[in-house]
Amino acid sequence: MIGYHLLRRTIGFAFILLGLSVVIFTVARVVPGDPARMALGPLATNEQVAQLQEEMGFSKPAVVQYFDYIGGVLRGNLGKSLLTSRAVADDIAQALPATLELVLFTLFLIAVLAVPLGVLAARRHNSWIDNASRLVSLLGVVTPGFVFAILLQLLVSHFHFFPLTGRLSTDIRFTPDITHLALVDSLLKGRFDAFADALSHIFLPALALSAAGIGQIMRITRSSMLDVARRDHVETLRSFGVPDYVITLKYMLRLAAVAPLTILGLEFASLIGNAFIVEMVFAWPGIASYGLRAILSKDINAVMAVVLTSGLFFVVANLIVDLLVGLIDPRLRARG
Repeated sequence: MIGYHLLRRTIGFAFILLGLSVVIFTVARVVPGDPARMALGPLATNEQVAQLQEEMGFSKPAVVQYFDYIGGVLRGNLGKSLLTSRAVADDIAQALPATLELVLFTLFLIAVLAVPLGVLAARRHNSWIDNASRLVSLLGVVTPGFVFAILLQLLVSHFHFFPLTGRLSTDIRFTPDITHLALVDSLLKGRFDAFADALSHIFLPALALSAAGIGQIMRITRSSMLDVARRDHVETLRSFGVPDYVITLKYMLRLAAVAPLTILGLEFASLIGNAFIVEMVFAWPGIASYGLRAILSKDINAVMAVVLTSGLFFVVANLIVDLLVGLIDPRLRARG
C-alpha cells in the first residue's frame, strides 16, 4: 500500500515538473530581449548573433526548441550557458552544494530554535513568554529575509564577530571534495580549523534565511500543542499522575509534530528560492546567486535549469514529508 502511494505521488509530481518546464520555457521566451545579443554584447555583428542563435537552436520553432530541451534534460544535458560558456549541468553541480549546505544548516537552526520555543510558548500559555514568542513570530514572518541579512551585516560590521561574505576564508586552504559540503567534509578530514571557519561564514546567512521559518514553525508548533493539550487522553494521563514533561515530550509533541514537520519539509524547497537575495548580500557562491545572474543576462538554459532544480527539491521534500508523517502518525498509515 505504501509503495502504491509513493508511486502514485511520484507520477503526479512528474507531471508537475513537466508543467513547470512548460511554464518557465514560455515565460523565458516571452520576456523581451535577445539572449544571443545579450551574450555577445552590443558590438557584435548581426552575422555573429545569427550564428549563435543557430548554435543554441533559437532559430527553430518554439515547440521544436521545447521538445529538444526536454529530450536533452532526460539525457542529463541541460544545455550550454551563455553566461559562463560551460555546460549548465556543470555549473549547477558546482553551485548546488553551497546552497544545499546553506539550506540544510538553515533548517537545523529552524528546528532547534522554533520547535522548543513553540513548545515553551504552549506550556506557558497567555504568559509573558507566550506573548513575546508571538511577537517574535510575527516579526519573523512579515520581515523579508534580505532585510534581516542587511541588518545583520550592519550590526556585525561594527563588532567583527563573523565574516560578512564568502563561504571560506582565503587563507584557509581547504577544498570540500567528499560530499562537497564544507562543514561535513572538514569534520571527515579532521580539519577543525576549516570547520570553525566554515561555521562562522554560514551562520549569518543561515540566520537571516531562517527568520521567517522560525516564526512560522514556532507559531504552528504552539497552536498544535495547544490543540493536543485539550484532548481526552492528555487529561487522562494527567489524572493518572504522569509527570508533565513525560506527557509533553512523549504523548503531546509526537502528535503536534505532524503540522510543523509538514511545513518544515515544504520550507526546505522554498528556502532555495528565498536564498536568492540572501546569497547575493553575503556573496554566497550558490545556485541562487548563479540563477540571479542568469536571469539578469537572460541565460535561458541556466534559468530553466535553476527553476527545474528548485522544483525537483520541492517534489523530493514532499515525498520525504509523506514518509515521515506516516511514520509519526499511525492513523495516516491506517488510511493508506
